Amino acid sequence: MTEGRKFTIRTTKDPTGGYSGRCLELPAAISEGETLEELMVNMKEVIQIVLESIEKDCPADEKIVVTIPT
Repeated sequence: MTEGRKFTIRTTKDPTGGYSGRCLELPAAISEGETLEELMVNMKEVIQIVLESIEKDCPADEKIVVTIPT
């Protein structure tokens, strides 16, 4: 599901140990891990879950694209 897609993960080191992360492109995708490696595994999993949820709620044939001028 996430093959070929790239996501930006903002990580934060917790002063008491471990790491937290959030996906900048998918605000609902947040996770944590004891190590950066564990955090990345967890982030990949949560991104897949969020994408599956989005695709389930908005099937491709119902997709609406909105262009916002900048």
